[in-house]
Amino acid sequence: MLKKLDQYIIKTFFGPFFFIFSVLFFIFMVNIIWIQLAQFTGKGLTTFEIMKFLFYMSVNVVKMVLPLTILLASIMTFGDFGERYELAAMKSAGISLTRVMLPLFTVVSLLSIMLYFFSNNVIPDFQRKAKNMMFNIAATKPAINFTPGQFINTLPGASVKFDKIYGKNGENLEGVFVHKVANSYEDQRTIIAKKGKFVPAENKNYLKLVLYSGYIFEDNIQDKNYMERLRQPGQSIKYDTLVLHFDVSDVINKAIEDEKITDDYQFQTYRQINKTIDRVKKDNEITINTLNSEMVGQTNNYVTYIDRVKAPKNLKIEEPFNLNKIKEDKRLKILNDAYHKIEMVENEKKNRDTQLYDIIKYHNKIIMYQQRIIAYSVTCIIFFLIGASLGSIIRKGGVGLPVVIAIIIFIIFYVMNLSVENVAWKGKMDPYIAAWLPNMILFPFGAWLTYKALTDSQVFDVEKYKALTKPIWSKFIRQNEHERYQ
Repeated sequence: MLKKLDQYIIKTFFGPFFFIFSVLFFIFMVNIIWIQLAQFTGKGLTTFEIMKFLFYMSVNVVKMVLPLTILLASIMTFGDFGERYELAAMKSAGISLTRVMLPLFTVVSLLSIMLYFFSNNVIPDFQRKAKNMMFNIAATKPAINFTPGQFINTLPGASVKFDKIYGKNGENLEGVFVHKVANSYEDQRTIIAKKGKFVPAENKNYLKLVLYSGYIFEDNIQDKNYMERLRQPGQSIKYDTLVLHFDVSDVINKAIEDEKITDDYQFQTYRQINKTIDRVKKDNEITINTLNSEMVGQTNNYVTYIDRVKAPKNLKIEEPFNLNKIKEDKRLKILNDAYHKIEMVENEKKNRDTQLYDIIKYHNKIIMYQQRIIAYSVTCIIFFLIGASLGSIIRKGGVGLPVVIAIIIFIIFYVMNLSVENVAWKGKMDPYIAAWLPNMILFPFGAWLTYKALTDSQVFDVEKYKALTKPIWSKFIRQNEHERYQ
C-alpha cells in the first residue's frame, strides 16, 4: 500500500516538475540570448555555431533552475494534495506528513547529489568551451565584417577604414583608406580611393578588393639608394583601378572552438580549485609584500635601512627648522614641494588600494565559486522543505498563489546571494561564510515551516491574525450602532 502511495506521490511531483523546469529553462535561456545578442549579430556565424554556443551556455543555467523548480514543484504538489483533501485522507489513514514527504525528500536528495556531480564535472567543461568560443567569436569573426568610419586592424598585413558601406551585401564602398603594415625591409604604403567594391575571389581564402580613382603613397622606398631616398623620401602614384588581395585564410579557417583560455578557475573541479587557491594565496603574499615595500620606500626611503644602521653614541638631535624664520620665497617652495609629495603619496595609495581590491576580489571569487558547487545542492533540499511545508499549509494548487510565493522566496534568495557576494568581494566578509549565508538564513525558516506543517499550524490563517490584532485596531474604529436606534 505504501509503495503504491510513494509511486503516486513521486508521479504527482514529476508532472509539474518537468513542466516548470522547461519553462524556467526557456526563460533563463532567453535572458542569456538577450545579453549575448551582440556576440551573434553581424559576425557571420552559422546557425549550427550559434546553437552550439547556446547549448554550452545553457548547461550553466541548470544549477540555478533546478532549486527554483524543486521549490515551485513542491508547493504545487502539496498544495494540490491539500486542495483535493488527499492530505487529510492520508492523515486519517494514520499516515503522517513526515511519511508523505519522505519519498520526495529521497528524490530531492538524489537530485541534489546529481546537481553536485553535474556542477563539479560537467559544467566546468562546458564553461571552458563556451568561454573559448565567445573569445574566438569576438577575436576572429569581426575581421570580415566592417563598420563604417572605424579602423579594422584584424586583416592580415593592413589597417583599413571605409567611410560608407552600402549595397545588397555591403559590397560597395566609398572613402576607402588602406594602410599596409610593412617591416623594415618593405615600403610604407598608404592607399586611398574614392570608391571601391568587394568582388568574389576565385580562391575563397582571399578577400578581393577593387579600388577606383585613388592614390598610392609610399615612404622610404627600399629600391633606391640612401642619397636618392634623401632627395625623394616618398612618392605618390595615381591610379584609375587597383586590385588588392588579402589573405584571410587564418580568419576563415580558424576554428571558433580553439581553446586559448585554459587557466580559469571556472574550468576546474572542487579538488582542482583547492590547488588554485593555494597558488593564489602564495602569489598574493608576494604581491602584498612587494606593494608594502614599495609604499614604504617611496614615502620614507630611510625606513628600509633604519634597522641596519647604528646611531653614534654622541649623536646630537637637532630641532627641526622653523618655517617662520625662512624667507617667504623659500618657504613657499618648501610648502609646495611638501604638498606635491603628499599628493603623490595619496595617488600612490589609491593605486595600491585598487590593486589590493583586485587581489582580494579574485581570491574571494574563487572560494565562493568552489563553495557554491556544494551550496547550491544543499539549497535544493532547503527549498524542498520550504515548498512542501508551504504547500501543505496553504492547501492551494495550480499556478497562481504557489508561483507568487515561490518567486518571492527565490528573489529573496537571489538578492541575498548578490549582496553577500559584493560584500565578500570587497573583503568585508569571509568568502566561506558568504557562500553559505543564504542557506544558513533559509534553513531555520524551512525548519520552522516544516514544524508548523507537522503540527497543523494555521500560519497563513488571516482570521487568526485579525483576532490577535483586534484589541489594537478596534480602538481606532468607531463601532456603528444599529440603524433603528439612530
